[in-house]
Amino acid sequence: MSAFLLQRGRRFCYTVMKILKFGGTSVGSVESIRTLLHILKDEANVPQKPVVVLSAMSGVTNLLIAMAEEAAKGNEFTAQLAELERRHFDVVKSLLSVQHQNPAFTRLKIHFNQLEELLQGVLTLRELTPKTRDLVLSYGERCSTLMISKIAAQHFPEALFVDASELIKTDSSFGQAKVNTELTEILIRSFYAANTGKMLFVTGFIAGNEDGQITTLGRGGSDYTAALFGSALHASEIQIWTDVNGMMTADPRMVKKAFSLEELTYTEAMELSYFGAKVIYPPTMIPAFLKKIPIIIKNTFEPQFSGTVIQHHCKPSNLPIKGISSINNISILNVEGSGMVGKSGFSGRLFSLLAREQINVILITQSSSEHSITFAVQPDDTERARRVIEIEFELELLARKLEPIVIEQNLAILAVVGENMKETPGVSGKLFYSLGRNGVNVRAIAQGSSEYNISIIISKNDLSKALNAVHDAFFIQLTKTLYAFCLGTGNIGKTLFRQLNAHTTFLKENNGIQVKIAGISNTRKMLFDADGISLNNWENELQQSDENADLEMFIARMQSMNLPNCVFIDNTASQKPIEFYEEIFKSTISIVTCNKLGNSADYNQYKTFRDTARQHGVDFFYETNVGAGLPIIRTLKDLMNSGDRIQRIEAILSGTISFIFNNFKGDANFHDIVKLAQEKGYTEPDPRDDLRGTDFMRKVLILARDSGYALEVNDIKIENILPRACLDATTVDDFYAALKAEDAYFANLKDQAEKQGKVLRYIGKLENGQASISLQMVDESHPFYILSGSDNIISFTTDRYKERPLVVKGPGAGAEVTAAGVFADLINVGAD
Repeated sequence: MSAFLLQRGRRFCYTVMKILKFGGTSVGSVESIRTLLHILKDEANVPQKPVVVLSAMSGVTNLLIAMAEEAAKGNEFTAQLAELERRHFDVVKSLLSVQHQNPAFTRLKIHFNQLEELLQGVLTLRELTPKTRDLVLSYGERCSTLMISKIAAQHFPEALFVDASELIKTDSSFGQAKVNTELTEILIRSFYAANTGKMLFVTGFIAGNEDGQITTLGRGGSDYTAALFGSALHASEIQIWTDVNGMMTADPRMVKKAFSLEELTYTEAMELSYFGAKVIYPPTMIPAFLKKIPIIIKNTFEPQFSGTVIQHHCKPSNLPIKGISSINNISILNVEGSGMVGKSGFSGRLFSLLAREQINVILITQSSSEHSITFAVQPDDTERARRVIEIEFELELLARKLEPIVIEQNLAILAVVGENMKETPGVSGKLFYSLGRNGVNVRAIAQGSSEYNISIIISKNDLSKALNAVHDAFFIQLTKTLYAFCLGTGNIGKTLFRQLNAHTTFLKENNGIQVKIAGISNTRKMLFDADGISLNNWENELQQSDENADLEMFIARMQSMNLPNCVFIDNTASQKPIEFYEEIFKSTISIVTCNKLGNSADYNQYKTFRDTARQHGVDFFYETNVGAGLPIIRTLKDLMNSGDRIQRIEAILSGTISFIFNNFKGDANFHDIVKLAQEKGYTEPDPRDDLRGTDFMRKVLILARDSGYALEVNDIKIENILPRACLDATTVDDFYAALKAEDAYFANLKDQAEKQGKVLRYIGKLENGQASISLQMVDESHPFYILSGSDNIISFTTDRYKERPLVVKGPGAGAEVTAAGVFADLINVGAD
């Protein structure tokens, strides 16, 4: 495929070809250079050979800077120079045949000698000028490109080393030189035409001014070199070979679920790159953007991966955003005052000042009243920015037309980017909901009218949590991760871990949820792992942990880990964890608990927990407080939330008492049934703890409060099942003796019920704000007449369920069903 350009009045013919740029890690070792050569072999089997642009070996640029700075301080640099030489010579020895090594060594040695002389001059003068610094840095690219061109010549005889400083012409702004694009394109085309059929190996990053002095192109300079060559030659594509699989949806070091993007528009890529995606530097894309040349980001270490294509147009996408970018550490300055309102030219004066001082402004946001302007800068520029503003606006500050400049540090920027944002309603809502849900405070917001980008400023400490939360919110094809911290490893805790482990795949495939247990504690040891503790081996890991259990420290570690979608699970029956509930809610952490002590203490505490959870946008789930795994609390809330009115609630909410009265019939005596319940493990060691009805009372109290009644413990009327002699017995054996002595009392109750065709049931009742628990006789018309085993049962009589109450019935005790209730609460955390 051929095309024609006019060059100074004559027609210039060239064939479309590719530009391949390899970054520092791609040329940083023997193995990576071998991979580079394999890639070139695949690309070289075409009439028009690719142009290869090379960076310095990884780490070399930093080494050169360090040597120059040490020399300027009067310190020795010879050891570092020897290390630089050794790295290059080792590659030559490994990849170049012996007969070809000497010419390479000679050329490299000339460069190292020149570098040494240059650094010696810096040492003597104790001065490092920008011009000298550029010259020192140029040896990184010159040495790597020379070395690789010599190695490549063994496989590609047409390989030719090219010093880009002879072709890319700039002004004399050393360190960040501005390219003379017109002259550069003419020189590149002329050189390319004169070397038809050659495979050019071009030094990245460096250029030359009109006097032939070395300049550099600044950050991303090698990418810029590739783009300039691509633009001049109208390349079919520009490939950027690096050490990642293209551009990703977020920083993979912070977001483990980040994935590679198949394609981006130039605008999207520039927005993502500007706000921290370091794969490519935005200005380097401009030459390709102007000529609509695709840029492909590829991974040298996984060359078969397709990478990311950056081009003018992309195929339609269902995703509202393409990616989330971030800058890890910034500072903001806030300029405000009445003297700004309606003052034309104030912003121009402010930002012109900062531009003159070469202070880069990363983000700007201004109030609609014009009363304040907030802008972000790099931390190193913060104090200088304040100083120059105070000098420039000295009169306004003295006249108090401006307030003192306020600086906030240790902040970060998070930006969501995508061209679909302007056509998708609710993007901002989803962004801010996910941040608020995870307790991330937004300090400033910026969005352009193009709607390609929403940028926010947040605390640096919240960045990782925010990135993960926002990533989960927008990329719904991925699983949502819940990070759980579990207190208690008794029967319920162990069973919960077993259930979670068994259903991991099901949760991912059917619910889009992944649960990671990030912390476990019992009364002896505690264990933490932000990547998730293995549920196959958690008991051994916990036992072998070096950290002794400390509840306060466990809570503090959970807070300091600052994970998104965080849940505290209380599988204990202890009062101690409850003392931390309010603090946990204030840390924007949800709570799932089977511990009913918190909700059944004084009403003010119950209300505080609910209000604090609501205020901080987190969940407080306690289904297992009342009916183990039975959906009682959720059913009650659904009825009330849908506008139904509760008229009456009746319930049997003690598995122990249910078992006793379900089996107390026929010839059975009460003493033997209670003894059997204890033998089956239904009762506490002292059965009176169950038969007093205290636990039942707590459950009725929680139901009453969830129904809207501000009741206290003393408001629940409890009828004792046991005669006084049984209650007053000093030991369990004495209790059973007293119970045996009361056989006639219980037999009389049973006989009365049977004569009337009724059964005995210990029923809790809530009606008209009054709550009670009493022993009742019910006939077959009552929903509680037929009950078996240790089942719990509850009936809701409401305005809608008046003639036939809504009944929930099933096992109300046991580790299996209770753990299942905790499981259900857990996966409902954060459900929209």
